[in-house]
Amino acid sequence: MKLVIAIIRDDFAEVLQDELADAGHRYTKLASTGGFLRKGNTTLLVGVEDDQVESVLSIIRSTCRTRQELITPQPMPIPSGMAVPPIEVIAGGATVFVVPVDRFERM
Repeated sequence: MKLVIAIIRDDFAEVLQDELADAGHRYTKLASTGGFLRKGNTTLLVGVEDDQVESVLSIIRSTCRTRQELITPQPMPIPSGMAVPPIEVIAGGATVFVVPVDRFERM
């Protein structure tokens, strides 16, 4: 058995949860924050048998795609009088960990 830990942007959370449920995968949802863009994230914990890991990863890949996004950097504390232009970054996607589970019980 494996535990798939998927950290995704909140933008993808609802669709991914629907896709996982439609495929018969149960999950636990946790709210999380962090990363370069400091936007809200969702962490999904999905316990699956070894032969179901690729199915879950495939659903995550197809649902949580990366995209280009413009952000405005925080202004420097030194008064420069210059406007800081937006920069383009790659956002979205998912960070996924697959870890072995020694024991699992549903109570």
